[in-house]
Amino acid sequence: MPSAAEQLGREGRSSSETGRKKRMDMGNQHPSVKRLHEIQKEVKEIEQQVAVFSGLSTDRDYKKLERSLTKQLFEIDSVDTEGKGDIQQARKRAAQETERLLKELEQNANHPRRLEIEAIFKEAQSLVEREITPFYKGGNCISDEFEEGIQDIVLRLTQVKTGGKVSLRKARYRTLTKVCAVQEIIESCVKQQLSLPLSNDAHPSVSKINSVMCDVNKAKGTLITLLMGVSSNDTCRHLSCVLTGLIADLDALDVCGRTEIRNYRKEVVEEINKLQKYLDLEEEANSTHAYDLAQNQSILKIEEIRKKMKEVNSLLLKTENASDLYLGSKAELQGLIAHLDEVSPGKNPCIREARRRAVIEVQTLITYIDLKEALEKRQMYPEQTAAEHQSHKAVWTVLGNLSQIQQEVISFDGNRTDKNYMRLEELLTKQLLALDAVDPQGDERCKAARKQAVKLAQNILYYLDMKTDEWEY
Repeated sequence: MPSAAEQLGREGRSSSETGRKKRMDMGNQHPSVKRLHEIQKEVKEIEQQVAVFSGLSTDRDYKKLERSLTKQLFEIDSVDTEGKGDIQQARKRAAQETERLLKELEQNANHPRRLEIEAIFKEAQSLVEREITPFYKGGNCISDEFEEGIQDIVLRLTQVKTGGKVSLRKARYRTLTKVCAVQEIIESCVKQQLSLPLSNDAHPSVSKINSVMCDVNKAKGTLITLLMGVSSNDTCRHLSCVLTGLIADLDALDVCGRTEIRNYRKEVVEEINKLQKYLDLEEEANSTHAYDLAQNQSILKIEEIRKKMKEVNSLLLKTENASDLYLGSKAELQGLIAHLDEVSPGKNPCIREARRRAVIEVQTLITYIDLKEALEKRQMYPEQTAAEHQSHKAVWTVLGNLSQIQQEVISFDGNRTDKNYMRLEELLTKQLLALDAVDPQGDERCKAARKQAVKLAQNILYYLDMKTDEWEY
């Protein structure tokens, strides 16, 4: 039996011989086949850029990629096959692969969701163009319409479905990053309350710091227009130079050991540094995979909590007599809500939305348990239920139906085209109509019970819609 060293030696010689044979085969290849391999290698490098392209067909990068792929097609077409069938097939495959990438590039740029993202972004641009004037005047006055408009745009962008497509996730992330940056700048202006400014008479340096602060407020307006792509007169590089110059001016001031003036200068410098960070957003979006949230720590925590929630869910629905599990399950679910509250979404609205949805999932299970307990408790006291107002009984009949429907909704794992989805939607609508037909006849308990039942039915319907809206982070 050969030793380990001899075995390794044989494997090394075998590997070396294989490599030599491969190189000899490459050396013996027809020049046209060699050329096709070279072209395919270049096309492979372009393929990675096409896969993550998140722009539009009017973008410079799109035209650059399109030109590169078209050039490769011409190169492939110019390869002489000399009438040989194997070379003709190789050329055909290379051409088909390049044409596929051209089609993928076009689809990425013209995908309906990509155009939806762009349409929302254009609304944000229009809003900025209308409302940004106060910044240029060096003021901090922002209208409520501007704040509410930006918030609405952030929410709508968050809800755009990407279907897990990398180019769409990247487009949504880049757009959200810009709009959220604008939102943060606005909020900093509205909420900002520097401990100073001091009076110009306090010290000669104060006048200069006040002047710089006015320039900083104007720079915020310029930064917003740059982030939103509505400024053709400024560039990020120019604004960066301006901000660097302002810091240099502040550093050159002699504050003579005056603590209050030194603090004032420090706060203004911090404001400038914040603006500098926003200028790096575009580069960050292109150079990192921040738009892919699957490996984000907050998302991983949310998914871990959802996994535990599903385990509780499965146990509750599979156990025939689950009443013994209610207390422990509800305590565990409430603990999961507390864990979700501890998850930090940072400044990412998609993570915030993922957390919100997870909370709704857990709360739905808690509500399901609460209703089951209430219905079982009601069956334990038939004398009391017999004496109830007829309208009150009618509400409880609907609640019993809702409990059964809710169990089906929690178990449902289909989409909106499924017949079962339409059936569940119809059943919930019928329960709402049944509640609407209940006449409380002045009975306050009945009014309160009906109101709660309507809210429950609407929440179940909302949960069904949420489960099937195909949203993903």
